[in-house]
Amino acid sequence: MKHTSPMYRAALTAALLAGLSCLFFLPSGAPGAPRPNGAEAQKNKPQTPVVGNRLTIEVTGGDNNVPVENASVYVKFVVERKLAKDKKYELNVKTNREGVTHVPDAPTGKVLIQVIAEGWKTFGRWYEITEVKQTIQIHLEKPPHWY
Repeated sequence: MKHTSPMYRAALTAALLAGLSCLFFLPSGAPGAPRPNGAEAQKNKPQTPVVGNRLTIEVTGGDNNVPVENASVYVKFVVERKLAKDKKYELNVKTNREGVTHVPDAPTGKVLIQVIAEGWKTFGRWYEITEVKQTIQIHLEKPPHWY
């Protein structure tokens, strides 16, 4: 059975052109293409939590720098992926009586840390995590009085 209708020929031509453009325009591992060396490959590697990383967050507040206990500390970060949508992670931990909390297997790179505690002004800031074991000190202020 032979299809000679103009609609069929147009659809067949469009499909053929799409297939050929995929062959020519998709990136390929050409033998002459430069490959990144180890340092460049490590720099472009997406941030992921590394086992053994430990982020310590110390939360104090007020004029006397008293430890803030039972404060909710939110740690948010994004793992960038090439083929799929970036993956967003959020971790919630609480401070102990000394105002200290630990985030196990913390990622390296840019991290948003938000602190919410009853009786204190909410805090939020982006930090750059560069070390395997890093301590971040956060100072909370008293909220303004509403009249």
